[in-house]
Amino acid sequence: MTDTTPATDAVDDAAADAAPKTTEGMNTFERLLTVWVALAIIAGIGVGYFLPGVPETLSRFEYASVSIPVAILIWAMIFPMMLMIDFASVLRIGRQPKGLIVTTSVNWLIKPFTMFAIAWLFFMVIYSRWIPEDLARQYLAGAILLGAAPCTAMVFVWSFLTRGDAAYTLVQVSVNDLIMLVAFAPIVILLLGISDIAVPWNTIGLSVLLYIVIPLTAAYLTRLVLIKKRGFEWFSGVFMPRAAKVTPAALIITLVLLFAFQGDVILSNPLHILLIAIPLTIQTFLIFFIAYGWAKIWRIPHNIAAPGAMIGASNFFELAVAVAITIFGLQSGAALVTVVGVLVEVPIMLALVRIANRTRHCFPACPAAAAQAPA
Repeated sequence: MTDTTPATDAVDDAAADAAPKTTEGMNTFERLLTVWVALAIIAGIGVGYFLPGVPETLSRFEYASVSIPVAILIWAMIFPMMLMIDFASVLRIGRQPKGLIVTTSVNWLIKPFTMFAIAWLFFMVIYSRWIPEDLARQYLAGAILLGAAPCTAMVFVWSFLTRGDAAYTLVQVSVNDLIMLVAFAPIVILLLGISDIAVPWNTIGLSVLLYIVIPLTAAYLTRLVLIKKRGFEWFSGVFMPRAAKVTPAALIITLVLLFAFQGDVILSNPLHILLIAIPLTIQTFLIFFIAYGWAKIWRIPHNIAAPGAMIGASNFFELAVAVAITIFGLQSGAALVTVVGVLVEVPIMLALVRIANRTRHCFPACPAAAAQAPA
């Protein structure tokens, strides 16, 4: 019997070597997201300090506690990402069911509750000497919103960087978005109630309607109509690159406005940014290793395991920012926490990409993925 182990090892090594550099699949905005967010912080604080009339004027344009200018910007952030979701891919849900079980279980049965536990420990216990209780509860609320919103768009970047199965990643993201429609609000309401934070039921329902149901439905219909009229190649090659440019611009403008309202809080408590970042970082690494380790135990191929772990580790921060602003306001500690989540996410996720690529050999080989990897 011929020993094929050396050949198999060679294929695995070739696939690992073929993994792209950690910034190869990212555009300039994505590579420098942390820098842009830092600049948005500076610009926003400057606007709030030198041009206080700007946030005061914008605060007048509200309806049902929702800032109309911010709502428009948030729709501009979320809608292009929703266009990427192909819900027809859910029909392939039976393929590699273990990967979906890991992803959905970690995202909805583990992640929200570990985020709550870690955030409560830090904000309510460890940081009690430095952060007043009322503000600590706002920070806890922001962490809860992050924990209940698994990543949607950036997962496709992390999947590419780890040589993930793109079609299966699409299935994972689509299934998670469908679950988000029914699970996000109940989880948020439950954890806010446990935290003794007033639960604005109507506002949470309005947030889910505004920032999940409406953009998801509009994106699905837009995708359906455009592909039918112009074809998938035009949609993916022409329309989507143009639409994708709207998200970063809307994100940065939103952050500038948010920090224009948050300027006084940040200038008086600059240490809070670092204090907030610590539990968010711990949560990110913890969730990644839970999902990644579970996938290894179940012998799930690396090209499914790595993107699945990335979905839970990263956050749909655009949604978290939107809901935090809607429920608690632009000047709230909850909104500040969701923005710090944006600030720390990219550097942490790039570190996890490196870990995933370096541990590829610990997972079962995937002949299809190895064969497709460029020489």
